[in-house]
Amino acid sequence: MLLAKIKSCLLGSFLRLFQIPRILLFRILSNCKVFGRPYLMQPVQLIGKGEIHLDGRVTIGVFPSPYFLNGYGYIEARNPGARVTIGTGTWINNNFVAISEHTSITIGKNVIIGTSVEIYDSNFHGLEANRRHISCPEEAAEVFIEDNVFIGSNVTILKGVTIGQDSVIANGSLVTKSIPSGVVAGGSPATVLKQLSGNA
Repeated sequence: MLLAKIKSCLLGSFLRLFQIPRILLFRILSNCKVFGRPYLMQPVQLIGKGEIHLDGRVTIGVFPSPYFLNGYGYIEARNPGARVTIGTGTWINNNFVAISEHTSITIGKNVIIGTSVEIYDSNFHGLEANRRHISCPEEAAEVFIEDNVFIGSNVTILKGVTIGQDSVIANGSLVTKSIPSGVVAGGSPATVLKQLSGNA
C-alpha cells in the first residue's frame, strides 16, 4: 500500500515536470494582454487583441484527468474591446476553450469546470451563405458564469448566456439560454432539471 502511494506520487511529480517545456512553449505562443497569472498544470495559449484578466488564484489543468498530457487550454480575447475575466478560486480542467470575439466572457469565483468545456460570445459567422465570412459585433452577446457554478465535462456555452450562482450544468450539455441560480440543468439545449436543496 505504501509502495503504491510512493509510486503514484513519483509518477505525478514526473508528469508535472514533463509539462514544464510544454507550458513554456505555449507561453511563447501567447500574445494577449494578460492581467494576473494562472497556476498552470497544463499549457494554455492566451491570445488576441483584447484583454484577459485572471483575478487571484486561477488553476488551469488537472492531474490525473483526461487530456493532461496531450491537450491544452485556449483562451482568446480576439478583437480590441473583447475581454475574458476569471475569478479567484476557479479551477479549470484540461482542454478548456473560451473565445470572446466582440464582447466579454466573465467567469466568477470558485467555479469548477470539467474537461473539454467550450464558451463563446459570438457565432463567428453569419448563417446566410453570403455572410459566412462575416462576423457582426452587434450579433455577439456577453456570457456570465456566476460564483460557485459547477460545469461538467464536454459542455458548450453559447453567446448571451448567464448561469446563475451555485448552479450545476450536467456533462455534455449545450447551453443556449440563461440558467437561474441554484439549479441542476442539462440536455441539448439545456433546461432546468431540478432545484438544488437549500436554494428554494
